[in-house]
Amino acid sequence: MPKVTVDGQELDVPDGATVLQACELAGKEIPRFCYHERLSIAGNCRMCLVEVKPGPPKPQASCALPATEGQEIRTDSEMVKTAREGVMEFLLINHPLDCPICDQGGECDLQDQSVAYGRGATRYTANKRAVTEKYMGPLIKTVMTRCIHCTRCVRFSEEIAGVDEIGALYRGEDMQITTYLEQAAQHELSANVIDLCPVGALTSRPYAFEARPWELKKTLSIDVSDAMGANIRLDSRGREVMRALPRINDDVNEEWLSDKGRYQVDGLTKRRLDKVFMRKRGKLTEASWDEAFKAIAKAKPGKKIAAVAGDMVDCETMFAAKSLLGAMGSKLLEGRQTGMDYDVSNLAAVNFNTTFAGIERADAILIVGSHVRWEAALLNARIRKAVKNGAQVFVVGPEWETTYPATFLGEDLSVVSKLPKAAADAFKGAERPAMIMGGAALAKGALAGGLAFASKYKLVKKDWNGFNVLHFSAARMGGLMLGYAQKNGMADIAKAKPKVVLSLGADEMDFEPFADALKVYIGHHGDKGAHAADIILPAASYAEKDGTYVNSEGRVQFAEKAVFAPGDAREDWTILRALADALGVEVGFDTFDQLQSAMIKAVPALGEEGLANYGDLPKADSKAKAEGVIDAYPIKDFYLTNPIARASAVMQQCSAELLHGEEMREAAE
Repeated sequence: MPKVTVDGQELDVPDGATVLQACELAGKEIPRFCYHERLSIAGNCRMCLVEVKPGPPKPQASCALPATEGQEIRTDSEMVKTAREGVMEFLLINHPLDCPICDQGGECDLQDQSVAYGRGATRYTANKRAVTEKYMGPLIKTVMTRCIHCTRCVRFSEEIAGVDEIGALYRGEDMQITTYLEQAAQHELSANVIDLCPVGALTSRPYAFEARPWELKKTLSIDVSDAMGANIRLDSRGREVMRALPRINDDVNEEWLSDKGRYQVDGLTKRRLDKVFMRKRGKLTEASWDEAFKAIAKAKPGKKIAAVAGDMVDCETMFAAKSLLGAMGSKLLEGRQTGMDYDVSNLAAVNFNTTFAGIERADAILIVGSHVRWEAALLNARIRKAVKNGAQVFVVGPEWETTYPATFLGEDLSVVSKLPKAAADAFKGAERPAMIMGGAALAKGALAGGLAFASKYKLVKKDWNGFNVLHFSAARMGGLMLGYAQKNGMADIAKAKPKVVLSLGADEMDFEPFADALKVYIGHHGDKGAHAADIILPAASYAEKDGTYVNSEGRVQFAEKAVFAPGDAREDWTILRALADALGVEVGFDTFDQLQSAMIKAVPALGEEGLANYGDLPKADSKAKAEGVIDAYPIKDFYLTNPIARASAVMQQCSAELLHGEEMREAAE
């Protein structure tokens, strides 16, 4: 480890560290625009200048200079101060200085650093250059005259997303950043360039002119648009969520967020259920809570009551429903609403055991029945990292556009039992082989065949478990931990012929087998589930309640309440608690804290944030074979996978324009 001196402070720095990293280890703040910890080094903004001895008698860019033994680094000398002021002056020569009308105002790196490191005045009187606007799609608003050519957006698109859509044209003063042929950026992580942009060149189109950062209340939450459990921050004003931004969590989402998780929030205020409805003479009409509860009690369900959990429900809601059904003497609980019936006697067999961060270390990966790019866009970026580290990727299922080299092995699942020679050799020679099974494979009953594959190719070794199941529902693992699984899935619920079916935000289920039952929908959007219901009880969305969620790798995480639910809508657990009184049963809790304590007592793992321990994989049946053909993936449209996204005008526009090629007509600005 080289020993360097930073402003008189001696310290050891890791091998391969840069001078900028050495300064940060010493607690010094180094201004920068182009440097970013997760991107390659460009060294083109020159804002991070420091003085280094031995070396030439001039300031040097610390981001691109390796730290070596015996260096004396000065970050506060007069030379450094003057150099940074000069660089800032150059950066502002062509910048339009339109802070009052810029959406980046209040959270702009250029603004902050010009105050901290700039001269405070300019000596240039020449005309500023102007750049024509670029169209980057429905999510990214551009004012490219503000661009300082840091190339962060270019490097993100190439290195992290793996889609070479953004690049630079021309040279010198004529240089411009634009998308390929000025088309919309069409990948699932495109809006992360907004967070990366250190100036107001790339800002959020849906959020434009909506609010200033100092007006907003910031709430820590979890993204429920997929099973990744990305850490997010909800910014709200009054009773409305204005935007969602990613939080840094290196184990889950690093600092990225999918476009759906970021922009579906406008759907929280549209098509909302804010009143109680009951079906009378075939039509849904407004009713009171008392009327609805009396109608449910009048059905006298007794043990004939079932609960089906939707894809975005928190664990507390599921536990409250389980307590209610338990008090009624029923065990008819199911969370796999689309009809899957895989074995859940051992949760390690349906978990992402490698962990999301761990998949980057894999050197051979077999993806079976999963369109990873749509089912977990952030995981796809991690698989890309594994490929950059030398991993080979093989895919079983219909072809989709990967962002890394991958070999498609066809759509027949039998290939899992007998790999082609090239793939078999790759797995035999792999130190850390991994397998990812998706929903399309589970739906075909391929889980046992997958476990046999894991045993055959030794996917489980010391300090390595390469067997993974990738869910695409935020509620799935939490539901399985709470027992929301029948042996034969939804078929067992239908076979029991329940008198009352509680649909906990279950919008993807088939209601036809329950034509004779009283269907009670407890949810927040007027989506498919509400259309099929006999009674609608308006509930809270993920942004309107505290809740525990478990992601696909078994990571327990907690989301906080950002805003209040609209109208007569109530938090789900309070609805179920009131329903228990109407049905005349005791559920053992009166407050959220009591409910949470009871849940943690029943399932202790839900009380500790972090990875739950599901134990070892079950012993595989070596004779088990995967059979059938995967002809399609469960997700047909990345942008419209849940009721919030389907209610979102932004997601509807993204679906129409980016997936279906419809041209959007825009009013002249």
